[in-house]
Amino acid sequence: MIDATHDPNLRSWVESANQKDTDFPIQNLPFGVFRRKNSGESPRVGVAIGDRILDLTLCYQTRLLEKLPEQLQAACGASNLNPLMAMGREASSALRHRLSELLRYDEQKSLPEREILVSMPDAELLLPAEIGDYTDFYASIFHATNVGKLFRPDNPLLPNYKYVPIAYHGRASSIVPSGTSIKRPQGQRKPPNEPIPTFGYSKLLDYEMEVGFFVGAGNRLGRPIAIEDAEKHIFGLCLVNDWSARDIQAWEYQPLGPFLAKSFATTISPWVVTLEALAPFRCPAFSRPQEDPAPLPYLSSSLNTQLGGIDITVEVWLRTAAMREAQMEPFRLSRASFEQMYWTLAQMLAHHTSNGCNLRPGDLLASGTVSGAEKGSQGSLLEITQRGARPIKLPTGEERSFLSDTDEVILRGYCHKEGFAKIGFGECRGAIASVE
Repeated sequence: MIDATHDPNLRSWVESANQKDTDFPIQNLPFGVFRRKNSGESPRVGVAIGDRILDLTLCYQTRLLEKLPEQLQAACGASNLNPLMAMGREASSALRHRLSELLRYDEQKSLPEREILVSMPDAELLLPAEIGDYTDFYASIFHATNVGKLFRPDNPLLPNYKYVPIAYHGRASSIVPSGTSIKRPQGQRKPPNEPIPTFGYSKLLDYEMEVGFFVGAGNRLGRPIAIEDAEKHIFGLCLVNDWSARDIQAWEYQPLGPFLAKSFATTISPWVVTLEALAPFRCPAFSRPQEDPAPLPYLSSSLNTQLGGIDITVEVWLRTAAMREAQMEPFRLSRASFEQMYWTLAQMLAHHTSNGCNLRPGDLLASGTVSGAEKGSQGSLLEITQRGARPIKLPTGEERSFLSDTDEVILRGYCHKEGFAKIGFGECRGAIASVE
């Protein structure tokens, strides 16, 4: 899986892509959708390279991609990533190799740099795909245990957790790109000491640090995807903030699970990092304790056991209005590793289709909150503050149990390994709008 595109010695003629702190070196090449600000142009496919965006529509129009099959070239001129996703892993891999050739330092003289590159600040980053369906899993056993202890101290995990990749179907229409302002939702809330519910703004607004993955080639209705083939149907990964209104959620989730407490907004990062780019960071699936049951056969394969995990570091940062006024840097709330997830991407996708459910190009599946066993690795305020009982003290002297109006939450993710270039996901940002 590791090839010439992962060579840590590769350099790009885009100078910013060669800086050590960049999320987007030439070894990454994540895909997204953008348009130039105030241009009135249609959305177009691009690739992040350093602090620039390679405009694939212009690359297609100027015949820089003519070595590729015509259908693949045409997908680069589309208004979203769905046509490229639908073509499967072989197509995206072929495109990755061609882009790596075009962006290498020795290609500088043959490319019209000013025309095909756009500065990041000059671009409006959009949703990368038309998302038909969105499913959110619950794949971290540490998150499930932490939350379970708050409500069932003596029995935090329900009996099915270690057998079934738990998930709920989310709302695709309220998925928004990074930077979108988030409106505090209203709903029914019933504190334990109140006899009846009331309707109003959520007082316990929270974030969830998650990793999402986009479906590439889909499957036909009634045709499950075997776990051995599951990753062939995954195009790439992004960061996901599944905003949660905990007070609304606590009242409404019985007996059918999340609904209005989740459907008001989900923020995703704009760049989709392909599985090919992440090849150097594959690792064994989570090592289950000996007393845990083995996955059922349809969720088990030797390859998934050996390389089903991905070593991604994920972080959550918070910046309040007071911090912005004082020109202070965001405060880090947590850091965790995606390799500690109880269920792998392949297991989630295989389970999702095991009943014959058809997935389509551009569908988004998310991991659920990424939390670890160590202190400081919890991916939500619900866990960090013990449902508000232990507020966080910020450098400004402010305290937070849950999010306040104008608070900005910033998710970051990256992979780092000796002998390979750092691969970043960019940022997933969202600020809570003031209630009028």
